[in-house]
Amino acid sequence: MSDHLIRILTLDGAIRVSVAETTLLVEEVRRRQQTDPTATVAVGRLASAAALMGSLLKGGQRIGLTIEGNGPLQRIQAEADAHGRIRATVKVPLAGLPPRDGRFDVAGAVGHAGFLHVVKDLDLKEPYRGMVQLVSSEIAEDLAYYFTTSEQTPSSVALGVELGQQAEVAAAGGFLVQLMPNADEALADRLAERLAVLPPTTTMLRQGHPPSAIASRLLEGFPYRELGTMPLSFVCSCSRQQTLKLLHTLGAEELDRIIEDLGEARVTCEYCKETYLVEMAALQDIRSCL
Repeated sequence: MSDHLIRILTLDGAIRVSVAETTLLVEEVRRRQQTDPTATVAVGRLASAAALMGSLLKGGQRIGLTIEGNGPLQRIQAEADAHGRIRATVKVPLAGLPPRDGRFDVAGAVGHAGFLHVVKDLDLKEPYRGMVQLVSSEIAEDLAYYFTTSEQTPSSVALGVELGQQAEVAAAGGFLVQLMPNADEALADRLAERLAVLPPTTTMLRQGHPPSAIASRLLEGFPYRELGTMPLSFVCSCSRQQTLKLLHTLGAEELDRIIEDLGEARVTCEYCKETYLVEMAALQDIRSCL
């Protein structure tokens, strides 16, 4: 089944849940970024997180997540909109770290000191910007900490990426569980007990359970209704027009140098790796406007 996300609300309005399958999306990111296994798991987790947070948006709203750490990956970024279009990139695609205790060392690749940045374009005058220090560098825990501290919404986040024998993405996905203001402590305790015995998301996906079945197991004993499903896919918003605008920001001096030394410009999108060739005539047109 293709990647998709399901949104759910318990009948009493106390628990909001989003569950996503992102296997094909994360594999596309791996292929474009040419990541090693540990970097694939790291960027795949953040791409899945962006998909989950995108489920909270509407209309033309967008969200951007950036993790900056002192590990070898340096910076990971992911963006999503309200329609399930996601893209992600990592500054250094080769973590070069061996597994640790039988698991990919994502925390070591990210680094144990750094920040999670959240930028929301909510169609207002200025975007919302939030930032928290990394608490575990495992990404899911850091995102849950962000929700609890910056948005005052108690949340549980699970993110998983499982690789196959050829380091391809065999399963990826996650869920976001949030307690609404009317949730009481007893309800929170019941939910915590349920989450504690739930298998890893990737295990359930590999067993053939779609997001709806995962949600059913997660909310067993909690009456709920489905709010809708949304397809998820890798979509990059880069374009030649954006490339020309970027070159315009370089200024006259830098454009003169490019025209004189190179005679053309090649600009590669950090997300999709598409390269745009801007030839001499176009460069001169940009220069004439400065």
